Amino acid sequence: MRLLRVALLASATLGSGALLGCAAAPSIAAHGSDVPPAVLADARQLLIVTTSGWDAVAGHLQRYERASVGAAWSAVGAPTGIVVGKNGTAWDPGLVPVVPGPIKREGDGRAPAGVFALGTAFGLAAPADAAWLKLPYLQEIATLECVDDPASTYYNRLVDRAAVTTVDWTSSEKMAQVGDAYRWGVVVEYNTAPPIAGRGSCIFLHVSPAPGTGTAGCTAMPAAALDEVMRWLDPARRPAVVQMPAAALAALAGAWKLPA
Repeated sequence: MRLLRVALLASATLGSGALLGCAAAPSIAAHGSDVPPAVLADARQLLIVTTSGWDAVAGHLQRYERASVGAAWSAVGAPTGIVVGKNGTAWDPGLVPVVPGPIKREGDGRAPAGVFALGTAFGLAAPADAAWLKLPYLQEIATLECVDDPASTYYNRLVDRAAVTTVDWTSSEKMAQVGDAYRWGVVVEYNTAPPIAGRGSCIFLHVSPAPGTGTAGCTAMPAAALDEVMRWLDPARRPAVVQMPAAALAALAGAWKLPA
């Protein structure tokens, strides 16, 4: 595990302040749906999140891994139940979708659909108590905020408010104050390279707020399931998440060489 000792995590971009404030992370550059995104081509660990439709809140997550780029994917463990945004999912605007559906925007209460790298882990624990992680780790100190104000130069970034010379945002998630849902989490790299105002911010994997309750745009699961996922994730294996309704996934699975 690598400990991040920085005032600003520039690569982590996150979502709307409503509910749990999960709304966006780094986008893939626009491409045709028949071309696998680069982040997927390089991945050797993969989370596949599916729901029954664009407005569905509940779904499932299955882990996969492969020995090398180009090798076949193998399932890891059993699927686990998850929830996405309170209003379902919506396409990353950087994609050229093969299946019609809503387009992600800030504050829409939808989780982004597409393919995204998984980045930094975060949590309330002291670094010594997060030594079991392989991912780099960022402790949620009292001044750590995820900026979801599209007008801010820090939009969709995790920022130490105490280390910023000029606070130019009017809306943010105060990470340590969210509570148990953010006890542990992982940044989903949606809309982060670079952040585009209004596309959504503060997108994470985190603990489910309550059974069946959707988020503001994140993907959430029971604490035990998240613990298992986080222990497994290894940055050396370029982990990524694919999430979208099952019908959209089926339409893309062949072109993107996703596990059946």
